[in-house]
Amino acid sequence: MKTLYVSDLDGTLLTKDQRLSDFAVKAINSLLERGMCFSVATARSYTTASAVCSRILSNIPIAVYNGCFILKSDGAVLHSEVFSKDEASNILNILISGGIYPTVYYLKENMDYFSYVPELISRPMREFLNTRKNDRRESKVNTVNELFRHDSFIFTCVDKREKLDPVYEKLKNKFQCLYYDDIYTGERWLEILPIKATKANAVLQLKKMLSCDKIVCFGDAENDISMFNVCDERYAVANADEKLKKSATGVIESNNDDGVAKWLLNNFRSGEKDET
Repeated sequence: MKTLYVSDLDGTLLTKDQRLSDFAVKAINSLLERGMCFSVATARSYTTASAVCSRILSNIPIAVYNGCFILKSDGAVLHSEVFSKDEASNILNILISGGIYPTVYYLKENMDYFSYVPELISRPMREFLNTRKNDRRESKVNTVNELFRHDSFIFTCVDKREKLDPVYEKLKNKFQCLYYDDIYTGERWLEILPIKATKANAVLQLKKMLSCDKIVCFGDAENDISMFNVCDERYAVANADEKLKKSATGVIESNNDDGVAKWLLNNFRSGEKDET
């Protein structure tokens, strides 16, 4: 059998300082050389995911933006999920009527960008965007009308719970809504994605693309639950959300203790690789 191993990044494979440890890099590269089929499914963009994974020698496609895209190792789009024009317009109207001004991620000529109105975004959103200075994806606009993009795929909101709660209730049954406290800052986030944009759909696509028979995955947060639901084996790191631990095959060491890399070293067998 050919097994696909898929890991989330932040809080799972990456340490608390958002990097791959030297131990993890050495371990994963040694297993890749022995034939391990390894990929990642992350909320990050290709730009930020590839930056932290640049030391891993893998040419396997990866799932980014919580399943909105599957990309080749050179960034080429293999699969995408975006909003229709009407869906995007409806979401934006609901957000603005609730006093919420999002950052809108969109696709243009196979390149991803994000736009926002600097004068209208919330303080925590501004603080987050300050960590993305000099990002080639950034596109500041002057009015909310300029936020609208036909090929938009994520609306990201960071605001007070009392403002986000009613919007979440309106949208949660129509779209994929990720509603959570950020693991680094504790701020409340709401991300709205196309209905088919899930890590579950993405890893199933990867399984088919790579002709694998089985999927083993690793995660830490609620946005990994859909992925856990479709994998044959699923492991939560020790620092994971309690809801995720309940659906896990097992709980492994934490992200800071290189739980994923250690599990892979102890459990991968070279005979699992595809011999064809």
